[in-house]
Amino acid sequence: MALLFSLILAICTGPVLLGSSSRVRLVGSTRRCEGRVEVEKEGHWGAVCDDGWDIKDVAVVCRELGCGEARGTPSGILYKPSSEEERKFLIQDVDCNGMEDTLFQCELEDVFNCLDNEAAGALCEIPESVRLAGGTGACNGRVEVKHQGQWGTVCKTGWSLLDAKVVCRQLGCGRAILTKRSCNKATEGQGPIWLSHVSCSGQEVSLQDCPSEPWGMNNCTHDEDMWVECEDPFKLRLVGGNNSCSGRLEVLHKGKWGSVCDDGWGEKEDRVVCKQLECGQSLFPSVKVRRRFGPGNGTIWLDDVHCSGEEYSLEECGHRLWGYHNCKHKEDVAVICSGQEPGLPDA
Repeated sequence: MALLFSLILAICTGPVLLGSSSRVRLVGSTRRCEGRVEVEKEGHWGAVCDDGWDIKDVAVVCRELGCGEARGTPSGILYKPSSEEERKFLIQDVDCNGMEDTLFQCELEDVFNCLDNEAAGALCEIPESVRLAGGTGACNGRVEVKHQGQWGTVCKTGWSLLDAKVVCRQLGCGRAILTKRSCNKATEGQGPIWLSHVSCSGQEVSLQDCPSEPWGMNNCTHDEDMWVECEDPFKLRLVGGNNSCSGRLEVLHKGKWGSVCDDGWGEKEDRVVCKQLECGQSLFPSVKVRRRFGPGNGTIWLDDVHCSGEEYSLEECGHRLWGYHNCKHKEDVAVICSGQEPGLPDA
């Protein structure tokens, strides 16, 4: 009888998805709720063609992944696949009304005509589930997590710099530079102590992905609340050109903009800058063309930067300590990307 009921249900309502695992994911980004859209069919994952792709389709993806409201429809080519296997397309002509619970409830077709540069992307609001409170800004303070609609603190038991690293990344801040327990009443939290024995590897997307004791199950007190300090968000810009996608490279550190030395700089590093700025592909101009943007002044923040080309932010690349270099401003890096017409200054 149960089997008969299941068959009738499938006939009346369409395919039934067993289990809680989603058949859609966002890949190619350091953020869980942003990336190139991929779907699973018959055990294989592949991209979605962006023919007809709009904010209603993104809204369904965001809802299916528990990622809040839809914020944008970026091109999937911004999240470059790392292999030919990841370039396969599976569906196209997706048409959602925006109210569906899953992407496969929308009208769609098997792919029959889609080019490599037509991959669909999605940008969702990142649900606020962790914050740093009581500090001087969003990137330093007492660690608090949200559970059952209420904010609570995290106990020091088992906590390490690896856990702090995940918090800083989740908040879009720079590297974790300090973690300690709240040592005075002014920095202690109130209310529930939600987590203890948190044990991150440092690679997780969010603190909630890390192993821990069950929520609220601990014998901690608020003088054991954890405090984390992160560097400011890693920001960069291109200056001296005629648009924001070309110019001399500058990075922000300690509230001050400074240049980057070209020691070891190459096409892979250019590629990461263009990707981070959402400026398309690197045009990798000649040294002569780069020099036309002129030297900078003030601080030279970075030297010996080394990227693989697969990073999504220059922050992920190796480099010397901030401010340590053996360069002069005539060696400042300049970059030209394809996102706009190359903005060369007048010769």
